[in-house]
Amino acid sequence: MTITSAPTPDASERHLLAYERQRAQGRMQAARRELLEALAGASELEWLACARALVLRSDTEAAHAVLSAALVAHPGSADLRFALAGILQQRGESAAAEALLHELLARQPAHAAATFLLTSLLSRQGRMHAAAVVMRSLFAHARQDADTVIRAVEMLDDIQRTADAAAICEAEIAAGSSDPRIHAYAGMLGIQLGHFERVRERYAFALAHSPQAVEWNIPIGLSSLQRYADGSHPDFELFRDVLEQPGLGEKARITTLFALGKAHDDIADHVQAAHYLRQANALAHAHSSWSRKRWRRLVEARLAAPPLSFRWPAPDGWAPLFIVGVPRSGTTLLAELLARHPLVCNRGELGWLTTVARRLEQAGAREPTAFEQAANTYAAQLRQDDSDAHWFIDKQPLNLLHIDLILALWPNARIIHCRRNPRDTALSLWSQSFHDPAHDYAYDFGDIAALIQGCERLHAHALARHAASIHSVRYEELIADPGSCLDELAHWLGLPEHDLLGTPNPDHAISTASAWQARQPIHAHSVARWRAYAPHVPELLRLPDK
Repeated sequence: MTITSAPTPDASERHLLAYERQRAQGRMQAARRELLEALAGASELEWLACARALVLRSDTEAAHAVLSAALVAHPGSADLRFALAGILQQRGESAAAEALLHELLARQPAHAAATFLLTSLLSRQGRMHAAAVVMRSLFAHARQDADTVIRAVEMLDDIQRTADAAAICEAEIAAGSSDPRIHAYAGMLGIQLGHFERVRERYAFALAHSPQAVEWNIPIGLSSLQRYADGSHPDFELFRDVLEQPGLGEKARITTLFALGKAHDDIADHVQAAHYLRQANALAHAHSSWSRKRWRRLVEARLAAPPLSFRWPAPDGWAPLFIVGVPRSGTTLLAELLARHPLVCNRGELGWLTTVARRLEQAGAREPTAFEQAANTYAAQLRQDDSDAHWFIDKQPLNLLHIDLILALWPNARIIHCRRNPRDTALSLWSQSFHDPAHDYAYDFGDIAALIQGCERLHAHALARHAASIHSVRYEELIADPGSCLDELAHWLGLPEHDLLGTPNPDHAISTASAWQARQPIHAHSVARWRAYAPHVPELLRLPDK
């Protein structure tokens, strides 16, 4: 038997040039066949180099053929299997990619790149539980470096697997990690999970071990752990000391000012609270990307749009439940209370509906298949793979923009519209530090007023078209008589009787600014709160008091 020597990299490049010449002449099949024949006997690295070169030429079909043939020649290669899985994923062959990655991880369970690719693939299909299992298994087999831990934690947090992300952090800390970043991440995740005592310990470690820790939103995180009783709490001094640090970043200065504003609000020092909040909002507004004009145009476009000309068949066995309204109008509290029912699952603020709506608009979609694909994409992210609930909550407040689309895609959907006194809503927004630039309106009362007015117009428009599918809840009524309010909602949704004021799920994550408040007993501290601030924040009086 004659053994052909492995081609040199120069020879491989010649093969690719020959392939390109034949391909340019339209001899696609012959070009690919001759390329594979030329690579016969090549090393694993040479097959990979050829495939990468083809990918760079955007010739994924040829890259797929090369990698498939390479894997036959080198069946034990993890790198070839990983590369082929990536190509399959690009081609939309998710099942084949998943099978290859599972096979690779069965052989090499500590293969981090394969773990991240499989986790990403599963999460895009809405299989978040399966994705978390895959990611957790990487850390069950071997300790990873800090950067890999952080990347995994961020990925799990992005797909709302907060408890899994926190477990990875805590296991790493228990194993002796002194990386302050991991302690800071553990603190951030602990806030979402309600592990408030642990959060303080994790944040204290980060602050003690890194001068950069004050830039990681730790002051604002600490301020959210409790309601301060008096100004002697050490956090007050800590926040003031942070503001005195030379070289403090602008973002850290803003969030620390918000932290001081919140702390002084807790102790009813409204003069100082308004002082710090005004500074924080002025700095934040200077960097705002939110446009009043753009918002008003968006609202006008929604109001002028004709109703969609179709209604997709309602799905069997489940229904989406959208909680909408102006942010900080009680949406988180209401979602948390409803989710105590065993037939209700709260997915938090998904953001996926805005994504699919934008894709449909950009594509100028008119064909039913485009809407069917959009519905399936969103439904996978909403339902996921860990619940047998009937109702699935998406509490992204500004889904109010998409009511027509919602009820065209899911005629059995229900919309709960939360309303709150505009002055209290505005003050709550103005008091809050938001991480998402989409909420940059919150730093200016004129912008807040425009947002509230637009939301009211959108609600009135939706009610005129879809009254039977919309139920309004006033925050003040929910606070004053939660039992009656929830009973009325449960009856409207057709939910069997259940104690919605009972003990919440202790492991449920809350990723919004209401992570602490929503876990407290229902109280009226925030009703008519604006009155204490009116002398110091007269802009509130320009908003309606109803």
